[in-house]
Amino acid sequence: MGTTDEAGGPAARTTVPDDGEGRPRAGLRPRGLVDLRGWTAPHGGAPVLLIYPADAVVIVSGLPGSGKSTLLHRWSADVPVVDPRAVHLACEALMPHWLPYPVYRPWARLEHVRWLRAAVGAGGPLLVHDCGSRRWMRRWLARGCAVQGREVHLVLLDVGAEQALAGQRARGRWARRRVFDRHRRGLDRLLAALPTAGAAAAVAAVAPGTAGTTGTAGAPGTSGTTGAPGTADAAEAAASRLPAVLAEMASVTLLDRVSRERAAAAFDSGPPEPSGPREP
Repeated sequence: MGTTDEAGGPAARTTVPDDGEGRPRAGLRPRGLVDLRGWTAPHGGAPVLLIYPADAVVIVSGLPGSGKSTLLHRWSADVPVVDPRAVHLACEALMPHWLPYPVYRPWARLEHVRWLRAAVGAGGPLLVHDCGSRRWMRRWLARGCAVQGREVHLVLLDVGAEQALAGQRARGRWARRRVFDRHRRGLDRLLAALPTAGAAAAVAAVAPGTAGTTGTAGAPGTSGTTGAPGTADAAEAAASRLPAVLAEMASVTLLDRVSRERAAAAFDSGPPEPSGPREP
């Protein structure tokens, strides 16, 4: 779970990892649609770094077995995570061993919502594990965060059904077929709603240190560099806008099985404290 400062609130975190040789990783501040499927790492193969605001909520979605938990484990060294699997296990620990999970599933789902509400209310960065088929969950999170002036970002793992089933087999834990099919239909609807520009979806991302500028950055078929302000053409600008079903999200980042392994995340620490003396 996340660390706290002396006042008891979430500790500010500035984490911009290097590539192991002291060079900063390629960094993007996701805005709009960021499609990293088929992405080839620039800067000598350094992983891409997704840089989010200090108090952002980042939802990681995908099919059961697509690698959400593995990705969250890599991203969550200093950031709290709300995972329905953890809620399931916490509820299971309080139940008789002979009682099947479906009997107390409604209670576990209510507990999941309670954990989410508490985590959002605590402030600071937050990672959320979600299969992506529940729009009401995204809208509920977005409304709660909007009251606090916070952004909600979505990361979608698009690895395909076969790869997700292979992931379930590797972990030794299977989603019921009916549940898997429901999640697949929901994810397919989201992917179908996203715009494309030509063969590759546009990337709307702000390079570190250039807040407010937009350019292409590492989209399939591009050079993988961040463009200067105004370099994105009209088709890319139109494609980067999110559809109504995802309008509550500040960004949607798409990862496939390759870019999933190459992506890292960090959260800003916010504006620096003034150096002068504070007024009483």
